[in-house]
Amino acid sequence: MPSPVKPTPVPSQPNYSNPQAGRALLDTLLPRGISARKAWADNILASFSQLKIPYAPQYFCAVLAVAEQESGFNPDPEVPNLSAIVWQQIDEHRKKYMIPQFVIDAAMLKKSPDGRSYKERVNALRTKRQMNQLYEDMVRELPYGQDLMLSKNPIRDGGPMQVSVAFAQTQIKAWPYPYSYTNLRDEVFSLRGSVYFGTAILLQYAAPYDQMIYRFADYNAGRYSSRNAAFQAAVARLTGRKLSLDGDLMLYSNKMNRVFSGQASETQQALMTQSGRLQMSSADILRDLKQEKLSSFEQTTLYQRVFAAADRQAGRRVARETMPQIVLISPKFTHKLTTEWFATRVNGRYRQCMARGGFKAE
Repeated sequence: MPSPVKPTPVPSQPNYSNPQAGRALLDTLLPRGISARKAWADNILASFSQLKIPYAPQYFCAVLAVAEQESGFNPDPEVPNLSAIVWQQIDEHRKKYMIPQFVIDAAMLKKSPDGRSYKERVNALRTKRQMNQLYEDMVRELPYGQDLMLSKNPIRDGGPMQVSVAFAQTQIKAWPYPYSYTNLRDEVFSLRGSVYFGTAILLQYAAPYDQMIYRFADYNAGRYSSRNAAFQAAVARLTGRKLSLDGDLMLYSNKMNRVFSGQASETQQALMTQSGRLQMSSADILRDLKQEKLSSFEQTTLYQRVFAAADRQAGRRVARETMPQIVLISPKFTHKLTTEWFATRVNGRYRQCMARGGFKAE
């Protein structure tokens, strides 16, 4: 099972140890006038109860801040220009598989399961939930549907907290999902599922951070990315090499399932030059690096020796958390966005939430 949540330092405050007190606290923190306010409150409280997250203001505000940033508390948030994005993807795949345009035109006029033609549904697209349902139907029913949609639903995240479908698939293996469902993808796009899995990925792991902003960075970049970026900075200090501070210490062919590519990352290559200094063999370094996505990485010989050496070289204790430097790429982005931008925006909302309840953010 996942490691228990490691609380971050907060000022002295009442102990919200029961659902009634937790609901009262959440009611204070949740903004007034938002869409489906009661449903948000019910699902957040249920998720905290099921995931064994303490009813504490900093944890409630963390979830609320992410939800506000990702969707503005809209249970089914709209994506600008989604119809145009889908038409562009369909055309790119048509050209890739050399499918004649008239074949696509005819296929898109076919009536879909909801009674509308596929063309009408694409033109009416507003949300990822609608897009997910459309792709599922297209892959299953249209001629060339699997080619057009790459034989696999390309929608990787969704719902009001923009949760990864792959994370949900991993999470239910580690911690039983408390609700009955037919399709896990549909659950991720629902308010209930998105809040549950969003809360899990944000809070249900032991993170070594004193500031919530690094959890927000991890939410965007992957668990332990802020810790690992600090490790990369320490390695760069020791070796004099310029390393990407992206939080990925290994190269993956499938990051979510931790399938290694077999190639050495730049961080791994830099560490191998320090084998003698660290008094570790190449095999020992690789063994410890493979724990980079786990809490246990901090207890490895590699982690401790790298930071001990970096501290000595700097003459002080170097940072154990650093903002990952990652540029976000998506067809829906119209300008350059980064993980730091995301974390900073969410952290601002987090501080507003804490102030709303009369609490001081760390």
